[in-house]
Amino acid sequence: MQDWPLTLDKLLDHAAKWWPERQVVTAGEGERSDRLGYAGVRDRARRVSAAMAGLGVGRGDRVATLAWNTRAHVETWYGVMGMGAVCHTLNPRLTEAQLSAMLAQSQAAILIASADLVALARRVMARTPSLKRVLEIDQDPGLSGGADALEGLLDDAGADVVWGDFPETTPCGLCFTSGTTGAPKGVTYTHRSSFLHTFRQLQADVMGLGAADSVLTAVPMFHANAWGLPFAVPAVGAKLVLPGKHLDGASLARLIEAEGVTVAVGVATVWLGLVEHLEATGGQTPTLQRIIVGGAPLAPALMERIEARLGVAVQMSWGMTELSPLGTCAAPGDPLRAAHVSGRPAVGVDLLITDAAGQALPEQRGVEGHLRVRGASVIARYFGEAERATDADGWFATGDLARLESDGALAITGRAKDLIKSGGEWINPAELEAVINENPAVSLAAVIGRPDSKWGERPVLVVQTRADHEVGDEALLAPLRGRVAPWWIPDAVIRLAEMPLASTGKIDKMRLRVEYGGC
Repeated sequence: MQDWPLTLDKLLDHAAKWWPERQVVTAGEGERSDRLGYAGVRDRARRVSAAMAGLGVGRGDRVATLAWNTRAHVETWYGVMGMGAVCHTLNPRLTEAQLSAMLAQSQAAILIASADLVALARRVMARTPSLKRVLEIDQDPGLSGGADALEGLLDDAGADVVWGDFPETTPCGLCFTSGTTGAPKGVTYTHRSSFLHTFRQLQADVMGLGAADSVLTAVPMFHANAWGLPFAVPAVGAKLVLPGKHLDGASLARLIEAEGVTVAVGVATVWLGLVEHLEATGGQTPTLQRIIVGGAPLAPALMERIEARLGVAVQMSWGMTELSPLGTCAAPGDPLRAAHVSGRPAVGVDLLITDAAGQALPEQRGVEGHLRVRGASVIARYFGEAERATDADGWFATGDLARLESDGALAITGRAKDLIKSGGEWINPAELEAVINENPAVSLAAVIGRPDSKWGERPVLVVQTRADHEVGDEALLAPLRGRVAPWWIPDAVIRLAEMPLASTGKIDKMRLRVEYGGC
């Protein structure tokens, strides 16, 4: 057999050769959208490689991006990765101090930023000695970012560059964890790991994408490789639809209709915004067939609301930055799909349920335990750390509490760090949240621990209700009675007009604990 390294440039090469006119579309302001076929995207990505080489970037060097989901960002990804450098994606919703600390670790000398993020990029550069230059993409005539435009360098760069001339184990990407459960840590992806992740993702019983699809990638490219979609969508020649920075319900509804979106991927809070917009306006999304949800468990009531209002099938998934990120996914059209389960792993990922000490439970089905995972696209060690992130057998401890159903489907039942210890006994907030979220008046709910002089900690419910529904505190808590132990029931209800969300779109429990938990 031929030695054919699994490098990511081959995915865009394939799209450009066999689907040259299939488009990458970026939403613009109002009705304006930017669009270019895969052949054009490939040409521009190769010019990015040449421009980076002209600036002294070589194999293994890190190039950082601070950008939204746009075509220019996709071109930057392939341009940097194709030449053997490492694309270090940064989350613009983090603080300047956090971004500077990440850049200090990666030692990236170049930061490529969307026009409206250039000011942030320059402030970060001022406190990061290793960062030498900011380049601007996604130029907007109404913005003056005060940085050199990458576009100007592309005009002078040729497309005659060599891609993929390195081992498939070469690093290609660097993404730091969200830090929602501790200090952010860097995860390095390789070409091989991301290539294999792409093939798993495309299986019929996973995301099952095809050339006829138009795929809205609403999960940020700065978070866990946008769940691998910038690789998977070109690999099958589907249309790649990018929302830019506009994730509000009105913008997404307009984009879905304009681009004939068939599959949309993102966190639950994004789809809540879309549903609420359509409910308020009476709008429709007739082409949309499936929504793939990840990031956090979905409330059953919200899943039913999404499916009923949009006329779509919701596929639950589970993953982590450390998994590249997909771990499990419900199969398209699975009649047994449910909000509390996230499907089975595809070949190349294995799951293990253990006790708190990491010992495998004798029975793996139908019991709750701590979830571990291993596979070809699972982290071995964090960036810059010598110590392995896995145990001696290669299992990575996810920090999740989970249960494998009798059919092998994974149910995430909570986070080990979220558990509340009250009177020496544990309370699992996820179980309480699942019941409370059944109430149709609830949009978002979170249970956190609050220090208590007698019991150590007591649970508190923080809730965002629907604007068109009224519900009292007792009505929120009543469904818990008889379904959980009486001492599990929250002592107080805190109502918020808008639930704080973390940089990944999940409920920001760290912030809730600081502001309402007395932590």
